[in-house]
Formats: sequence, C-alpha cells, structure tokens
Amino acid sequence: MNLRGLFQDFNPSKFLIYSCLLLFSVLLSLRLDGIIQWSYWAVFTPIWLWKLLVIIGASVGTGVWAHNPQYRAEGETCVEFKAMLIAVGLHVLLLMFEVLVCDRVARGNYFWLLVFMPLFFVSPVSVAACVWGFRHDRSLELEMLCSVNILQFIFIALKLDGIINWPWLVVCVPLWILMSFLCLVVLYYIIWSVLFLRSIDIIAEQRRTHITMAISWMTIVVPLLTFEILLVHKLDDHNTLSYVCVFVPLWLSLLTLMATTFGQKGGNHWWFGIRKDFCHFLLELLPFLREYGNVSYDLQRSEDPEAAEDLPAPEPPPKTAPMFHKKTGVVITQSPGKYFVPPPKLCIDMPD
Repeated sequence: MNLRGLFQDFNPSKFLIYSCLLLFSVLLSLRLDGIIQWSYWAVFTPIWLWKLLVIIGASVGTGVWAHNPQYRAEGETCVEFKAMLIAVGLHVLLLMFEVLVCDRVARGNYFWLLVFMPLFFVSPVSVAACVWGFRHDRSLELEMLCSVNILQFIFIALKLDGIINWPWLVVCVPLWILMSFLCLVVLYYIIWSVLFLRSIDIIAEQRRTHITMAISWMTIVVPLLTFEILLVHKLDDHNTLSYVCVFVPLWLSLLTLMATTFGQKGGNHWWFGIRKDFCHFLLELLPFLREYGNVSYDLQRSEDPEAAEDLPAPEPPPKTAPMFHKKTGVVITQSPGKYFVPPPKLCIDMPD
C-alpha cells in the first residue's frame, strides 16, 4: 500500500466542487419530490458553502500577495495569481445567478431572462479566459463549460418565460451537441485502449493508464447522458419517475468525478495564500500523516513456512527517495535497501 500518488496528485479544488454539487443535487431531488419541505435558500446551502470558500480563499491569497512583494518574482506566480482572480470573477457571476434563482422561486414576480443575465455575462468572460488560459497553459474546465453553453442558457430562459413553446427535448439541442462530442471522446479512449491491449510494444503501465481513462470517461459520460434524457422526459411528462430516480445517474457521475480528483494534478497555489500543494501544506500541519506517507507495506507472504525456508531470499528492491522530508533529517524511506560504502582511497607517494 503506497500513498505517494494519493498525496501528490490530489486536487482539493475539484473535490470540493464535486462534493458540493453532489450534496446539492441530493437536496434538490428530495425537495422536488416533496420529501423535504425546506426553502430553496436552505437547499442551496452546499452552493453557498462552495462560493464562500472561494471568496475567502481568494481574499486571503490577495492579502498575502499584497503584503509580500518578494513572492511576485517566483516562477509562474503572477500567472497563477491572475488565474485565481479570473476564477473568482466567474464564481461571483455564478453566485449572482444562484441568488437570483432562489429569489425568483421564492417571489416569482419577474422574468427569467433577468435571472439568467449573469450567465449571459459569464459566457463572453469565459471565452476571454479560455484564450488567456490557452496562452499560459492553464486548466480550463469551468471556463470551457460556461463558454460553450451560452445558446443553451438563452433557450432555457426563453422556455421558462413562455416566449417559446418548444418541448424540452428541442430546447436542449445545444446540450445534445455537446454530449455527442463527449461520446466521441469516450469512443476515442475505448478504441485506443483496445489497440494498446493488442500491442506488444506497449508497457503494462501505459495499458493500465489508457484502460483507466476509458473506464473513467464511460462512468462519467454515460450516466450523465442518461440523467439528461430522463430529466427531459420528466419535464415533458413522458414518464412518471420520481426526481430521486432521475438524479441517480448524475450521482454516479459525480462520485466518479470525485474519485478522479485523487489522480489529477493541478490546483492554484494562491488559494488561501498557502503557496504550495494543499497536501504538502496539510502534512506540515499534521506530522503523523507525513510519517504514514513515508511508509510502504508489503503484505505478501508464503502460506507454507517449510516451503518458504527452501526458497532463496528475494533481493531487496532498490532504495527510493522519501516523499516527505522532516526537519530533523531522519526519514523513513519507502523501500530500504542495501548501502554500499566505497573503500578508502590509497595514497602512494611516488619516489623522486
């Protein structure tokens, strides 16, 4: 059991987003089915928590940036700080939309076009953020999602206001186009996985990587598409399923996305001004986790002790560098091996 990948490749930002969306979708489905009678302001609590952490994290990071000018010359610091500001701007616009949605549902006395106005501003800002992100090699998941759905936002607002009387199946045409592209991505990964399995020139690690990617994309896209189809049929009164049953495929996709965050690198180091990977920051606060992360376990053993005595002793694995260093200088390495001490050099004086 080796926790190197778990500690090094964990993305806390995406884990927070997916977990909040999962909890929100559960509360929303229960509210729509009438199982709980909470107000929509309470149902949106996970969304408020998500946005609150974003605003607090950006505020603390900005304060650290303003009071420590020496940090601005460190590598990609300026790029990461600008990326954080762009992300905060998008989240503030999304927060305005969510507040208007709750107020519109509670009062119900103005047009949905006004409610969707922040999303109409999010889309062009996201396009500009995507251009900037491509130039600086930044992650663009949220920006890309907002930029490609501008037409879908307009159709939904017009449908809710009764300006167009199309069925929801037609209203979601931009969504079907996007999902078709994602299905092509899934098909691409499946084909490459099959080709890699049949190839003898590909190492086992690459095969495992492509198979994992194919399974992950299938587990994300297929349930997501199923949820959208069930929801559209539910809104068009073509089925009598409860909203809890409709939302089950979405929960499966979100759980898969949460699991993939343990293998995704990334994350901005300026959130909360920590200026380092979140897990390294956490391990400095909790030393016992650093001790546990430096130890690996081998639980393989022979069931027959007499047969094990006749077998030659296995060679120890090569020594690898520890993952986390302690200030005292004493570190438990992952796989301790043999140490080779070179013989002392002989110095022979040559006669004149």
